[in-house]
Amino acid sequence: MTPRIGTTLRGGDEVLLGFARALRAAGVPVTQDRTRAYLDAVAIVGLGDRAATSAAGRATLCSSPDHLERHDRVFEAWFGTDLPRTSTASPRERSAVTTLVVDDSGEGQGAGEADDPIRAAASATEVLRHRDVAGLSPADRQRLTALYATLPVRSPRRRTARHVAHHRGEVDASRTLRASLRRMGEPAEIRWRRRGTRPRRVVLLVDVSGSMSSYADALLRLAHRLGHGVSTGSTTNGVETFTLGTRLTHVTRALRARDPERALAAAGDAVPDWSGGTRLGETLRAFLDRWGQRGMARGAVVVIFSDGWERGDAALLAEQMARLHRIAHRVVWVNPHRGKPGYEPLQGGIVAVLPHVDDFLAGHSLATFADLVEVIARA
Repeated sequence: MTPRIGTTLRGGDEVLLGFARALRAAGVPVTQDRTRAYLDAVAIVGLGDRAATSAAGRATLCSSPDHLERHDRVFEAWFGTDLPRTSTASPRERSAVTTLVVDDSGEGQGAGEADDPIRAAASATEVLRHRDVAGLSPADRQRLTALYATLPVRSPRRRTARHVAHHRGEVDASRTLRASLRRMGEPAEIRWRRRGTRPRRVVLLVDVSGSMSSYADALLRLAHRLGHGVSTGSTTNGVETFTLGTRLTHVTRALRARDPERALAAAGDAVPDWSGGTRLGETLRAFLDRWGQRGMARGAVVVIFSDGWERGDAALLAEQMARLHRIAHRVVWVNPHRGKPGYEPLQGGIVAVLPHVDDFLAGHSLATFADLVEVIARA
């Protein structure tokens, strides 16, 4: 479906306002003042000029060089290949609300012929967000790829032993005393402190076996987004990614490339057992023996993407999941079939792991990925 605007002067503003909201959801701090400046700038350059519209957004909505890439990704996802051929309203005309309709046929119906006018500029995008990624056409997959940039990724935090100054909390006796001494012993304002925080490591274990092959590409794109979504100083947040199949493969280095296509191509070259069998118990034991027990999984949020089909011993899988649960801060299991009607967790692998997971989530659409991102951020 392609969004099409009615032939009013204010039709373009609905699209631009929707784009500003999507950009804010992607993590760019878009304020009302910046949105107003953006609408005024596009009214001057004209909505029909794609390059000028993009430049107006970069100049008015982005407050940091780090926001420019997010702006470009959301711009491509929101507007697609063509901008709507409609005029934007002047600043005086923006008080009225216009209607956006969705053209299901793509045949150019009039705005008055639609049965359900809606107020969101991305109804087609919203439908795409809830569709199963395994059943998408190549064109829809390409559109969905651009929408990964809209996932509001935030790093989970853990408390540290060191204290930092704060406006409330416990009394910071040392700073309060020093402030009093600077005033020659006169009483000074009480200073407060609280324990600081730092990012908590996230470990992603992605099943790339045959039963998960239709989801593996989308899950690795999600892993790439998580790895590059939050910055802490000069490095990305602590996200480690492994693939599970007949063997364990560490693909964090392959996913470091900023461009998602290059990163996924590098990960594909690094994984030798793509679309192979499934030995979850053995690969989890290999992860814990070599990486997890030595510190990578300790205190971390561990997310396992798998449908639970296990060719090996389910008892071994349960044993390794119990080991993992003892050392990890939180264990999340994401099953692409979890959110589908009629699903029951009856597979031997799922039955074995459920007692040792903290969250059992769906993972078949961009909307469920957004829910997962929120669970990770709050862990």
